[in-house]
Amino acid sequence: MLCFNTFLISATPLPLTNAQNSKTRIRTHNISCIPEAYDDDDETGSASKNTVAVPHHLKTITSTSNLFVKHCLKLRRSSSYRHSHGSVLVVGTTPIREIYNFQETLQDRPTVECLLVLDKYDVPQDIDGRAIHVVHVSSAVMRKLSGVQSIDSVEVIALMRIPSTFHVVSNSLNDEDRCRLFPFPHRILVLDGIQDPGNLGTLLRSATAFRWGGVFLLPGCCDPFNEKALRASRGASFQIPIVSGNWTHVESLRKEFQMKMLAGHPADDQDSNKVHRLSQDFADYVADLPLCLVLGSEGAGLSEESRQACELISIPMAGEFESLNVSVAGGIFMYMLQPENRRVN
Repeated sequence: MLCFNTFLISATPLPLTNAQNSKTRIRTHNISCIPEAYDDDDETGSASKNTVAVPHHLKTITSTSNLFVKHCLKLRRSSSYRHSHGSVLVVGTTPIREIYNFQETLQDRPTVECLLVLDKYDVPQDIDGRAIHVVHVSSAVMRKLSGVQSIDSVEVIALMRIPSTFHVVSNSLNDEDRCRLFPFPHRILVLDGIQDPGNLGTLLRSATAFRWGGVFLLPGCCDPFNEKALRASRGASFQIPIVSGNWTHVESLRKEFQMKMLAGHPADDQDSNKVHRLSQDFADYVADLPLCLVLGSEGAGLSEESRQACELISIPMAGEFESLNVSVAGGIFMYMLQPENRRVN
């Protein structure tokens, strides 16, 4: 089922907004239900909601004590600070380029507050010539903001607005809300307590690559704009609808779009009769069915709600390992279950 009347909620960092013609409360930048695994850095301070703008006359920054550098550092380290300001640091030319290329296909452009470019380097050609405030920074500043010791591969950092395709929902969803959040809900990835940002970022990247319609984050997931998640996703966080909510909202999506509920689960002797085996025949069987694929964390696995609500499915393995890394397993599931992979007889 396709929802063609799309609606993107404004990325303006308001504490709470009401979607147009809807009673559902949809918050764009407050993800209090997604705990940041390492948000308690002494240098982050409290999350101020005061706007911190780049002075227009500023062309060069050489000191790591600069107030704007401190602001950017808080954006990188603190989830609450990031979302209160509605801004995020994107480190490296490749993810910035991928975000730009994706936005150009939509005849749109991400809101870039400024580009921080390593001193004596030029703005990368693919994103040059745009009306962007460029600030050249010293190697010490670049090292501080990038979070890596070696800056040989980091020449540019973009300060971007968090995309309008990211939402946090509360209360119930009506039909219009569901279509706004997921315009193309044929394939939705549901992440259940994925706390490792590298795994979450990789799953976002795979979901984008295999053209899934969106990602739903259940409570316990890390922030998709965490620095490690952004690095692993290579810009995918800006290219796919991401919604944070709870099982009530997932159940609402299931009913509205008549979605089949599947959950990845390792096969074992006790559950062998209850777990489907992923195969080409199974993929062909569900190719035309809208579905949600639920993946749990490597440590805790699927929540009891996920196990009860979903049909379990496993990846056949010839080896003796009990299970795969969740991002590896997720990539296999999403590849096999994408409609384009249907076998042609």
